[in-house]
Amino acid sequence: MKLKNRLIISFLIITIVPVLIFSCLMMGLKGIVKEATEKQLLTNELIHSIKIHIDESGKFDELVINFCVAEFIILLLTAIIMVAWIYRGIAPQLKILKAAANNIKEGNLDFSVASTGKDEMSELCNAFEDMRVRLKNNAKDRLEDEAEQRALISNIAHDLKTPITAIKGYSEGMLDGVADTPEKQEKYIRTIYNKANEMNTLINELTLYSNIDTNKIPYNFQKLNLSAYFQDCIEELGMDLENQHIRLDYANFVDPEVLIIADPEQLGRIIHNIVSNSVKYMRADVASRIGIVVKDVGDFVQIEISDNGKGIATHDLPYVFDRFYRADTSRNSAAGGSGIGLSIVKKIIEDHGGKIWVTSKENQGTTMYFVIRKYQEVINE
Repeated sequence: MKLKNRLIISFLIITIVPVLIFSCLMMGLKGIVKEATEKQLLTNELIHSIKIHIDESGKFDELVINFCVAEFIILLLTAIIMVAWIYRGIAPQLKILKAAANNIKEGNLDFSVASTGKDEMSELCNAFEDMRVRLKNNAKDRLEDEAEQRALISNIAHDLKTPITAIKGYSEGMLDGVADTPEKQEKYIRTIYNKANEMNTLINELTLYSNIDTNKIPYNFQKLNLSAYFQDCIEELGMDLENQHIRLDYANFVDPEVLIIADPEQLGRIIHNIVSNSVKYMRADVASRIGIVVKDVGDFVQIEISDNGKGIATHDLPYVFDRFYRADTSRNSAAGGSGIGLSIVKKIIEDHGGKIWVTSKENQGTTMYFVIRKYQEVINE
């Protein structure tokens, strides 16, 4: 019951109940006298003599005093009952809230103070429960963030160690005169250059991850002709993949006039990250191939990027877009990677109003799908 209603009821009981009791007593006394008169138990002379006797002996004053005492006792008992009623409606919830506050002070959030009542104290308990749940979720998120930060540091440290070791080794080789021919020197310098590029890529991923985590990705959305954009993109990718002896297949089934709204740099990052991920996990026993298909799917365009690499195990598929997740948990693969590439891809695509998903079979290959909404002119009537 609401505290306001409890107070109103208490006030009415304290003020009305004594009056009702007194009225009932007076009515009862009147009824007794009337009944006695009807039965002629009291004659007028007897009544007259009784009144005189009362007036002479002060019995009337005593009657008034007795009534006042009785009324005070009734009021006192009523007040005690009302105070106890109100106290029992408030004190248990206050004890629960006190215990909850002590639990929170000690760092224990595994308890509940939820209430099914409708009064103010129950509402306070439910508000306290909502606060507890939020604190617990925040603590859980903080622990997860800390774990992710540790994983990031571990991944980056591991992946930086490999190119740094290579750069150090080849530099020492050149200083010690191991590269004693122009051909060896060129090979050593090119290797050092490639390893430096790997380090630069890792650092860029770390910077972009920081921007993603604080929602500070610098987008520059533009109207892009989809066919023209992908034609340029395919030409650039084709040259890189050809140098790695990987065949690139491309098919575009979208009208040449279709436009999209996208950040060209970030869209290129999406494609580059997916293709790079495919290149890392190519199989050595088959001719490597990557295919890119662009399709029209109503209000969206769908891009499919497939490969014939190692594939992803079924139990790993739900987690491939999670930050820092790597199916190669042993990290013995030469592929490297910080484990945030696909999470970056997912974030960028979602910021473009699209979505991404994946299908894969082990030792057969993987296909990444993502969609981006078409640009449509808004006609003002």
